[in-house]
Amino acid sequence: MRVTASVPRSIGRVLDLMEFVMEHQPCTLSRAAEASDLTPTTALRHLRALETRGYLTRSEAGEFSVGPTMLRLAAALRQAGPLDQLVAVSQPLLDQLAEETGESAYLAVCDHRVATYIAMAESRRAIRHVGWVGQTIPLAGTAVGAAIDAPGQVATRTGAVEPDITAFSIGVGTIRSPGIAVSVIGPAHRLAEADSSKIEDALGTVAVTLAMNLGASEGVEAS
Repeated sequence: MRVTASVPRSIGRVLDLMEFVMEHQPCTLSRAAEASDLTPTTALRHLRALETRGYLTRSEAGEFSVGPTMLRLAAALRQAGPLDQLVAVSQPLLDQLAEETGESAYLAVCDHRVATYIAMAESRRAIRHVGWVGQTIPLAGTAVGAAIDAPGQVATRTGAVEPDITAFSIGVGTIRSPGIAVSVIGPAHRLAEADSSKIEDALGTVAVTLAMNLGASEGVEAS
């Protein structure tokens, strides 16, 4: 965890705790305390403050996750800026991707450390992957991170974020909109038997189309 020198130490620790929970939710008190180099008592005091304000929520098992206040703010930011346009342009393609592959399709935006899923199209299957919209995951070791490092190439990882889950991801780059990835995510046992070339081709088509559409909406050529 990091505490920026220009930020008061106590505030920096609260922010670090919140970011860690967002990236590793659901997160236990002991894990959050260890990662932030705090005693469990101090970490719990900070986490309870965030829970009281709705930034985090705690389950009956005592695990912390992103709360309603954070989700509301994320939604407000998305609707107020370019992410709203990105979702609007991407959603029909996500729907198409989910239909073609039979698995859930996701859109993520990335900075230099993490990726945040901002839109999805659910698989129609009874057993399917859902629930990652609004979730932040690390780039290191994940399919999204590998895809962002090599736009246009499909990266595959199993168990990188959740056990028994496989993700196929491809990075989408435009001159003004770097750090975008599209993923197909589903149960590992089913995707192990799936035609991976079909999924990769579908992702490639969506990536090219999305880059072209974003380039047109931005008034630039897709990279």
